[in-house]
Amino acid sequence: MPATPQRRRTVRRLTIGAAVLAAAGLTATALPAGADTGHAARAGRTVDVQLLSFNDFHGNLEPPQGSSGTVEEVQPDGSKKSVAAGGAEYLAQSLRTARKGHPYSVTAAAGDLVGASPLLSGLFHDEPTIEAMNKLGLDVTSVGNHEFDEGRAELTRLQKGGCHPKDGCYEKGKKFRGAGFPYLTANVTDEKSGKPLLKPYTVWKHKGVKIGFIGVTLEGTPDIVNADGVKGLKFHDEVETINKYAKVLNKQGVKSIVALIHEGGLPASTSYNYQCDSPGPGDGISGPITDIAKHVTPKVDALVTGHTHQAYSCTIPDPSGRLRTVTSAASYGKLYTDTTLTYDRRTRDIVRTTVKAPHAANHVVDRTQPKAADMTSLITRWNKLAAPVAGRPVGHISADIAGRGANAPESPLGDVISDAQLEATKADGKGGAQLALMNPGGVRSDLAFKASGSEGDGVVTYGEAFTVQPFTNMMNVVDLTGAQLLTGLQQQVSGPNEASPKILQVSEGLTYTLDMTKSGAARVVKDSVKLDGAALDPAKTYRVAMNEFLAGGGDGFAAFKDGKNKYVGPSDLDAFTTYLTAHSSADKPLTPPKADRITVVK
Repeated sequence: MPATPQRRRTVRRLTIGAAVLAAAGLTATALPAGADTGHAARAGRTVDVQLLSFNDFHGNLEPPQGSSGTVEEVQPDGSKKSVAAGGAEYLAQSLRTARKGHPYSVTAAAGDLVGASPLLSGLFHDEPTIEAMNKLGLDVTSVGNHEFDEGRAELTRLQKGGCHPKDGCYEKGKKFRGAGFPYLTANVTDEKSGKPLLKPYTVWKHKGVKIGFIGVTLEGTPDIVNADGVKGLKFHDEVETINKYAKVLNKQGVKSIVALIHEGGLPASTSYNYQCDSPGPGDGISGPITDIAKHVTPKVDALVTGHTHQAYSCTIPDPSGRLRTVTSAASYGKLYTDTTLTYDRRTRDIVRTTVKAPHAANHVVDRTQPKAADMTSLITRWNKLAAPVAGRPVGHISADIAGRGANAPESPLGDVISDAQLEATKADGKGGAQLALMNPGGVRSDLAFKASGSEGDGVVTYGEAFTVQPFTNMMNVVDLTGAQLLTGLQQQVSGPNEASPKILQVSEGLTYTLDMTKSGAARVVKDSVKLDGAALDPAKTYRVAMNEFLAGGGDGFAAFKDGKNKYVGPSDLDAFTTYLTAHSSADKPLTPPKADRITVVK
């Protein structure tokens, strides 16, 4: 594994399980009568390895704005408190503080470190984020779906280094060195050779301790990224892949294994510190990761997960009935997970039983702590390069406009974006669109009223707009029959989206009722779908605007792939910024829409 400054922490004291003994009120030489001498002997040969982990950083070097930059915390009295969190300066400081007193410490991530990034990182193809990850001491990560946003060649460049093939080097005399940690792609193989795109696993070693890491992304990655990004690649079943490489590691004498999985779960609470194992192990979480956790081989000792941007620290029994930790640290560097893996030097395995799993807990990356000076310097350096583009005002708002942080299927910012896309494509000769649809996952942030820099409160800069719409997807306008459009709306809540609905944001004029008391496609009330007050006609052809990702069937919307007579318009970002400029000014700022186009029955 390539060396980094953080990885050169080699002068460490060897501990022999003193923490384990102390917690039991024992010493290595004095045991009470009737004590479990097998446990005591094991304690004398064990060492606690600290596993620090996070996921879904998405290039958020600066603290995220609005609700995207907060976590919900349950207080001792049961009330809930919103805590400002995140940003590379604070994440680095938190990790460095957490490592103190832990001579055996490894830091891992579960994918989506880059992609859908704010302008400070995205403008430079995420080189600033990789540089930051090197500095904060990341040892290993799995890929996520967003690592494929710019295709396999760009992912390979992020790993190996080199200047961008089109934009070149960004700083005179400096060449991008690439990631000083391995990106793991165990379940991503080349269609022709059958070989993993990058390394499938790695082994972390320190003073005789060996821990293997296997990294996978969700098998459904091709369904949620543009087709060009995954061209020539195959994505395999997560469980089968992990189990395969766990056997490989075992044959190499590596018995302690952690799986880094870019797939996640849906916790029962939005608070990061809720009790996930109440009333029983894993009862507080659902979603894809629960099934994965129940089938991954017992050879794997802990699962670090991501993708859903949720926070949880659970224990779920493995196929042998032994408890195993399953964790996720929300997103954007707002949390980190601290897991204690008790390593047995004799068995070379992690100590866990049917009644005890490795201890794990999520911690807030709060903004009251000192900033990491090297991260501040990094951010300042890249901000100077980005300033000519990032600081340009593009609009004005009267209050926060919730997007990513909205707590409803329809968000005010989603309405603004879909209206912007309709306006950009409705004219004759520009697509002739009658309505626009926006995928919710493409709304990456909120628009915050409070100034992020020196621009002033209520001013929307190009950099802030880019943070909301970072993909630069081209707008498409296609012909869809009313029947096809209805099928697309039903696919929000059925098929691959039934368990976790993806509610499209709709432009003004399109209204319908979503009955969540029903199941599957029946949740979309057919007779309620109207455009400009008129009932949707199944036989009529409509011109529908959407980004190229949706038009290609992304996010499980297969119906949209059948669109005909395609017109390619401006990018979604250009449509958004043009709309903000046209519909707002310092004297007449844009007000948040009511978000009342979709009636939701619960």
